[in-house]
Amino acid sequence: MSFEFRLPDIGEGVAEGEVVHWFVKEGDAIQEDAPLVSVLTDKANVEIPSPKSGTIVRLHAQVGEKVKVGGLLVTIEPVGGAGTTSSPAGPSPLPATPVKASSIPSSVPSPPLPAAATATKARVLASPNLRRKAAEMGIDLSTIHGSGPGGRIVESDLASSTGATTATPPSTAPGPESSAPSISAPAPTLRASGADQITKVPIRGVRRVISEHMAESVHKAAHFTYVEEIDVTELVRIRDRMSPHVEKAGAKLSYLPFIVKAVIAGLREQPGLNATMDDERQELVVHSAYHIGIATAAPDGLLVPVVKNADTKSIQQLAREIQTLAERGREGKLTREELVGSTFTITSLGALGGVLATPILNYPQVGILGVHKIARRPVYRPDGSIGPAELMNLSVSVDHRVLDGIVAAKFLAVVKATLEDPHRLFADLA
Repeated sequence: MSFEFRLPDIGEGVAEGEVVHWFVKEGDAIQEDAPLVSVLTDKANVEIPSPKSGTIVRLHAQVGEKVKVGGLLVTIEPVGGAGTTSSPAGPSPLPATPVKASSIPSSVPSPPLPAAATATKARVLASPNLRRKAAEMGIDLSTIHGSGPGGRIVESDLASSTGATTATPPSTAPGPESSAPSISAPAPTLRASGADQITKVPIRGVRRVISEHMAESVHKAAHFTYVEEIDVTELVRIRDRMSPHVEKAGAKLSYLPFIVKAVIAGLREQPGLNATMDDERQELVVHSAYHIGIATAAPDGLLVPVVKNADTKSIQQLAREIQTLAERGREGKLTREELVGSTFTITSLGALGGVLATPILNYPQVGILGVHKIARRPVYRPDGSIGPAELMNLSVSVDHRVLDGIVAAKFLAVVKATLEDPHRLFADLA
């Protein structure tokens, strides 16, 4: 009998999910536990497997459509079935695997899935983005042995596959510390001079979540930005000396771990910045824990994984965790728990950081720090001489409804003092 499958309970507090990608189309055969649909919640995608083996009779939600928990997703005709049954209309827990947060246009062909004759094969483990690439390259993922954890197929497996007849397209994603990546669109064919070739790109998935979140932040919070110039000459020296030792432990040492420590020092002096705004109750919720969000660019949009209890971790531990979260974000392996709960956010463009930016608050947070590039410039020394220095601008945006400008200035003054004399980071003063 036909089986009506409804969107299960896929996380605490999740009331609905957006359909990002169907791995099947109507009429396809599917095996139990094979990937069925990718659903987006809170910027994290969840790959939902098929509850039964059979034939896809009808897809009840289109790509980009939001479905309530308990809402009808798909009708499956089980092997040898007759009549109709349904999964419970209410929320029902279902184990799901976190996968790539990606918005995949509905025009992308569905990747190949194991047919009924291959029912004994193990489930193919791969992210939606990788399945899309495999489909474009004409590769049957069921023929590949994955080299990733638990047999998951990774991008390098496609390149080494005997079925790969074309090279994997180069990624257009920005680096790990970049923000606001552009939306890739096919280049239009040039025709007559002056002709306007229009390409329409659907705003879906992570990009739509970001769009809605940014609009909410701008419309609800009163943004105010304060800027300071920081002399990080000594920080550059310390980081360069520490870097080889941290790399031996398996992590790349950027400036972010030091900045996280300096931010925590500033938040301790100005605890009102380590807070979130409850607009419904008109309350400022001040947090005692320091859960620092690190804005990270993923192929399909900006994610903000969270370093929990950052104040309890060493520079080396922070370096390793920030690197791991960034890698997991780019690979689409972040869980919902790794993306929620931040109390303050840091956003950095790394070497592309420019001179100045005014970051938009990660609402309902009331503070965010923008980190800009380090540049060597001449400065006046206290003795009147002129010499080179490594300078960097930091900009902090705050919600001016609940925080005065003096709070931002005092916070950034502590951050500045800490980064200009980074030795205090190792004297339990930060």
